[in-house]
Amino acid sequence: MQPYVSIDGIKIGSQYPPYIIAELSANHNGDIQRAFKILDMAKACGVNALKIQTYTADTITIDCDRHEFMINDGLWKGRTLYDLYTQAHMPWEWHAALFARAKQLGLTIFSSPFDFSAVDFLEKLGAPAYKIASFEAIDLPLIRYVAKTGKPLIISTGMANKQEIQEAVDAAREAGCKELVLLHCVSAYPTPAQDQHLKTLSDMSRRYDALVGLSDHSVDNITAIMSVALGACIIEKHVTLDRRAGGPDDSFSLQEEELRALCQDTKVAWHALGKVNYACKDSEKNNKIFRRSLYVVKDIAQGALFTEENVKSIRPGYGISPKYLPNVLGKTAKLKLEKGTAFSMDFIV
Repeated sequence: MQPYVSIDGIKIGSQYPPYIIAELSANHNGDIQRAFKILDMAKACGVNALKIQTYTADTITIDCDRHEFMINDGLWKGRTLYDLYTQAHMPWEWHAALFARAKQLGLTIFSSPFDFSAVDFLEKLGAPAYKIASFEAIDLPLIRYVAKTGKPLIISTGMANKQEIQEAVDAAREAGCKELVLLHCVSAYPTPAQDQHLKTLSDMSRRYDALVGLSDHSVDNITAIMSVALGACIIEKHVTLDRRAGGPDDSFSLQEEELRALCQDTKVAWHALGKVNYACKDSEKNNKIFRRSLYVVKDIAQGALFTEENVKSIRPGYGISPKYLPNVLGKTAKLKLEKGTAFSMDFIV
């Protein structure tokens, strides 16, 4: 497995802090100023990258009200696909301005393309990486087209079975992708905890010999933080200024304080993982004196025997280890010893 991938000079892998992607998605709500504010907020919270989506209603579906094109349940019940994507899409004329704002802030920005024309458009903007959305993970021609750019590629796997994921991985690698990350994802908005199955992360990494991450649609940070312990090196969450704003994705997105907490807490989780280490840690070395050790607990005359009454294992830890007590009991004192003396093997005749 590759040890890391690199996006805009930032290394992403198990040896590096989690890479946090803020998904703007449809939360601009048709207002570019709102999009700018979300970008600014994400940067202030400490994310590594902001991701957008590049499509139009006409590149992702057709204008049709047949029953196949109607949404029958969930957040968008009663709408046609064309109507939803007309509202939700990020206008292509905004992209250059958002890329420029991100560059000004020193924030990485890239996108999910949904057709070949979107890839061509994003290439002209200098996108440093690409993300394949879960619903497009079975679009192997699109995956191949993106992979041919030579840029790092992230693929979300929501709804995909093992064979479909393998096909996506093979398509990417055969088309030249050298830097690949798979995101475990549940395409439910929001995602209930019992459907997360985070143990899939470690299996996915082994099965496809790839770095893994989490695209999380839950409304808190618990799942994302837990995923770090199971190998997630990328965490993607939808973000918004206000979860009550009424946009298509607002209701399951993180607000500012939650996003800031995500950035902080996932790094804490990563640092806490550390490595296999049984040595005394730097932070606990000063506390070794509070361990138990052998002490003289009653005055002992020279020539007297050491017994369970006058030598005991107690705190602090300045004496010899309690494991030596059987070697001490029944032996003769070389010198007079006062109560409270840390025991030494030099005290034995």
